Amino acid sequence: MPSACWMRQKNKDNLKKEENNPKNDIKPAILPSLIPQGAKTVMKRLTDAGYESYLVGGCVRDSMLGKTPNDWDVTTNAQSEEMLRVFADYHVIETGLKHGTLTVMVDHEPYEVTTYRVDGAYLDNRHPAAVTFTGKLTDDLSRRDFTVNAMAADAAGVVVDVFGGTQDLQKKIVRAVGNPDTRLQEDALRIMRALRFAAALQFEIDGELAAALHRNRELLRNVSVERIYVELCKLICGSGVESILLTFPDVLSTVIPEITPTVGFNQKNPHHAYDVWTHTVKAIAAAPVDLTVRLALLFHDLGKPQCFTEDERGGHFYGHHVPGAQIARNVMNRLHTDTATKDCVVTLVDLHDTVFDVSNQRQMKRLIAKIGVELTTKLLAVHRADIIGQGSAEIEKRLHDCDALETMLAEILAAETCFSLKDLAVNGAVLMAHGIESGPRLGQIMKRLLSDVVDGNLPNEQSALLRRAEEIYQEKEINV
Repeated sequence: MPSACWMRQKNKDNLKKEENNPKNDIKPAILPSLIPQGAKTVMKRLTDAGYESYLVGGCVRDSMLGKTPNDWDVTTNAQSEEMLRVFADYHVIETGLKHGTLTVMVDHEPYEVTTYRVDGAYLDNRHPAAVTFTGKLTDDLSRRDFTVNAMAADAAGVVVDVFGGTQDLQKKIVRAVGNPDTRLQEDALRIMRALRFAAALQFEIDGELAAALHRNRELLRNVSVERIYVELCKLICGSGVESILLTFPDVLSTVIPEITPTVGFNQKNPHHAYDVWTHTVKAIAAAPVDLTVRLALLFHDLGKPQCFTEDERGGHFYGHHVPGAQIARNVMNRLHTDTATKDCVVTLVDLHDTVFDVSNQRQMKRLIAKIGVELTTKLLAVHRADIIGQGSAEIEKRLHDCDALETMLAEILAAETCFSLKDLAVNGAVLMAHGIESGPRLGQIMKRLLSDVVDGNLPNEQSALLRRAEEIYQEKEINV
């Protein structure tokens, strides 16, 4: 069962990781001991056969940053047929032979191997019409998106860097390889990738690239929504998300136009120090790195502009959670988000404006019974981040109340209280055995029993539940 205080512990753990791995410690070479044996095996096979082989891309970047790469990709001057011969006794997946790519399985781990290549014209702002294989590593590196991703390393860990990626890692800059407009127009997904890398690495975006991102943002309309959603999720979960979202709302609005009305929208409310978009961004940055929580915060106030009213006390946004939840559902439908994530996020947006009573355990128990333990825990995380993002003078008191709510939730969970129908000491079969007919009334009786138990009006004991069920059954109309 999840802990009610998980969000605070997660943030502490993340801070410890950052303290133990300072980002300024950029390595000019990769320690060979860090390269997995499978990657070494792939590279040795190629070099023993007379071909060149290098680690390339993200694994080089992450290794130089002192991080553990998720994937180890290899590039070589061997072409498809030659690679197939080299790895004839291995399980090989023909990932994309016409583009010079295959995947070699070594000890059940995949290693993608790609021939040096130069991309042809990009006619759809996403895929090259053709590729030309080349014998030069530098040609292959020149086609890549950003300098920090355009480095290679040999099996000894010696880094090949012809575009200044090492220097950009040291300066914490995301910069395009060559002309930034050309790079973005070749593959428009690079617009989102630039934002994502900057947020994930806590880097700044080079001035020329930043200008190109603004100029070329409309090209995102040519990219599949599925690919955009993947980058969006990684972006909002980045530790440097705040500065990126504040600097590039126009780019993100190309994907989610519902953001546009919130940018610069003055809330005219004494409890809010920022406009709607700035508050939204600060709330996201204050949240634990949980995708559903951060997506909920991205959407939670998008309904505010259409609900704005003003009186002598200032601005108000009564009922803004309703259009906010609908906007969240609409956007996530457009982005083809999976149903589980969408339903979770929509629920959190719909309930984010809940007014909590820190002395009312019954309210908390009813909430748990309604949406479950996991969503209740996430809702408290949304609530805390929302408060932090307001920047009001009352923040300390309200955060103290958040602490009280999280403690209350932990105490309720420790008491192993009944929160769902499956936790009741009776079920439908038991009730039918005592003369209650099957049908809609049976379900209504079960819900009433659960409500009485959750509210503390009835013990979760079979004899007491059966007596209460008989009383409810005698009612002409059952109100649930």
